[in-house]
Amino acid sequence: MNKLNVKAFAITCAIFMSIGFFGITWWIIFTGGDPAAFDYIGNVYLGYSVTPIGSLVGFAWALVDGLVLGAIFAWIYNFLVDRFSAKKGE
Repeated sequence: MNKLNVKAFAITCAIFMSIGFFGITWWIIFTGGDPAAFDYIGNVYLGYSVTPIGSLVGFAWALVDGLVLGAIFAWIYNFLVDRFSAKKGE
């Protein structure tokens, strides 16, 4: 089985998560959606709100969050691949 490149996977997750978060925030701003639906995110991402400045704060938080979560996921995936492919070869 192929293993994931932890660094590349983490960076990819960070980019997709931060751009997605930024885009969703601006979508709500432009369409006049209900910003109260995203108020709970401000409890996790300090400083986030459905505003132009808040979109940048959310972008930064999502970048860090995506990087960490992507690295953890890839590390666990590689660990499991090593563990199960070693048993398969026995």
